Amino acid sequence: MPELPETETIARDLQREVRGRTIESVFVRKDDVLREVTARTLADRAVAATIVRSWRRAKLIVLDLSSGDRLVVQPRFTGALLVWRGPLPEREATYSTLHFGLDDGRDLHYRDIRRLGTVALMPPARFTEYSAGLGIEPLDPAFTGAHLSVLLRGSRQAVKKVLMDQRRIVGIGNIYASEACWRAGVDPSRAAGRVSDREVSALRDGIISVLTESIAARGTSFRDYRDASGGRGDFERSLAVYGRGGEACLRCGARLVETHAIDGRTTVLCAYCQR
Repeated sequence: MPELPETETIARDLQREVRGRTIESVFVRKDDVLREVTARTLADRAVAATIVRSWRRAKLIVLDLSSGDRLVVQPRFTGALLVWRGPLPEREATYSTLHFGLDDGRDLHYRDIRRLGTVALMPPARFTEYSAGLGIEPLDPAFTGAHLSVLLRGSRQAVKKVLMDQRRIVGIGNIYASEACWRAGVDPSRAAGRVSDREVSALRDGIISVLTESIAARGTSFRDYRDASGGRGDFERSLAVYGRGGEACLRCGARLVETHAIDGRTTVLCAYCQR
């Protein structure tokens, strides 16, 4: 967490809230979140730059600056970008690792409770190199059933693990891989290479539908995910399997099974209607 819907929500919020704003100051409180830049260099290169665009790549939030640099934020488990006027509430201020003072009097904070996320400053060539190591965007029209079939073909890894491999497909983590497999009726532990063409098509549709619906609900908040205004996502109430171990399957009524057998991650599935 956050996965694609959550980072997409934050990126859209920032596009609306801070596009066109100029950075007037940079304050770094915890520099262990920085990558590829020091606190001093971040300030030297970011101050006086205007935020031209906010967008998402994979699970990254990218801010294009007028200087040509890109601020690249990977929130990971507990990170958030918050736009705030005045002091942050105490529950958030405790975990603010750095903030950018904007020309309209507001601040853009990177808050991270466990400090597992990162903030990098990359010139265009470096970002292009970095992005090239990432897989296809699942909401891109190029992500077809045929493309997914190629990614799964011949793999002995669990299909859920392949879906979460950011070198193949980006943005999908534990929540949405579990949900997509349930929608497709596919056992997430099955070897990816044994998924039929019909199931591949259903899986691709399940991925697209669950991501699109979650974006519309502004993502899923269990604990730490917040949008750019500090609000929570609303997709939790639409989850069919994730977080519902031991409850009834919404499709067949069987009891949902919770396991850690797939890559050590919590996976919930219906052993009756996911084959």
